[in-house]
Amino acid sequence: MKRCLGETDAAPGIDSRLTHAGRCPAANQGFVNTPLYRGSTVLAPTVDDLLGYRQPFVYGRLGSPTTVALQETLRSLDNSAGVVLCPSGLAAISTALMSCLTAGDHLLMTDAAYRPARTLCEGVLRRSGVETTYFDPLLSGEALRRLIRQETRAIYLEVPGSQSMEVSDIAAIVAVAREFNLLVIMDNTWATPLFFDAIGHGADLVVQAGTKYICGHSDVMIGMVSASPRALAQLQKYYREIGMCVSPDDAWLTLRGLRTLGVRLRQHQENALRIATWLATRPEVQCVWYPALEGDPGHSLWTRDFTGASSLFSVVLQPASNKAVSAFLEGLRYFGLGYSWGGFESLVLPFDCTAYRSASSRKPVGPCVRFYIGLEDVNDLTADLEAGFVRFNAAWDAR
Repeated sequence: MKRCLGETDAAPGIDSRLTHAGRCPAANQGFVNTPLYRGSTVLAPTVDDLLGYRQPFVYGRLGSPTTVALQETLRSLDNSAGVVLCPSGLAAISTALMSCLTAGDHLLMTDAAYRPARTLCEGVLRRSGVETTYFDPLLSGEALRRLIRQETRAIYLEVPGSQSMEVSDIAAIVAVAREFNLLVIMDNTWATPLFFDAIGHGADLVVQAGTKYICGHSDVMIGMVSASPRALAQLQKYYREIGMCVSPDDAWLTLRGLRTLGVRLRQHQENALRIATWLATRPEVQCVWYPALEGDPGHSLWTRDFTGASSLFSVVLQPASNKAVSAFLEGLRYFGLGYSWGGFESLVLPFDCTAYRSASSRKPVGPCVRFYIGLEDVNDLTADLEAGFVRFNAAWDAR
């Protein structure tokens, strides 16, 4: 019987890890995939085994072969010390933050963080006695150093920034964090471990909304937190204390989607680059915020730190009415109007982030639209958007 991944001497490439990590057919009667284990009660053979917790699994909430297979695959991809699974991306963010913060602590958070993460800081964390200061994602390391207090415990990053797509100087921020012995928490949902090695770049806790690319099929809500050795014990302690767990069905579906992450992401990137490049030439577009484009202000930092780009980016349209923007978006055939992303289908979302930014230097003038480029034929997507711009111009000319 073939050996399980981890029994070999050589470190496999990431595509091999995607294909083989977390699987051990020899332990499952030769079946390629780890079975779906549904259950709460796990029986023990003896009283000593029961009371001594001597079995690999003792209770459904604490894990099963299905959830362990997913955790081991993610741990291999992230090069982390360990992974915990959460029922959503936001739950993963809250788990990471609450595991290392307590009353009286101070958090530094990028101003370009996912909006519900800000809501969490201004609600639950504030009520728990934790104060948050937001910083410009384009802030230099020296300027960030001046925001650190005696009570500061962690720095929270999301790169590129949510919606506004800024690329922070991660190396400079991590250097400051190490100088003051602060934990670095990073939301790596956009790049995934395939395009950015967050642990390798100095993050201690790495959050991902597995709902997005990890699952990849728009049918699961799940999140995960990967930890470096110095953050793992506290993360696992908090996770067990609050009773967090995920559905075994969701874990199994996520594991199934994860196996094709490499080929999906490469196609997403190819499609997105073609669409973003085309959009940058359109007279209706002021600018495209996508670090993979050479003209993007964050391109050099992205080139330095990342190995690829996912297919989520934003554009700033020329000044126009809400009616014109709605005419552009509502008639699109292949782009659904939706808040999520990461699945196989293209999506679009109008937004105005100025209302929930307090420290950012990037201040767009004009309607903003976030595009998620799926796996459709690029020619069909381009034709769809071109027809949308015809409606956009017609509605604006008729004002």
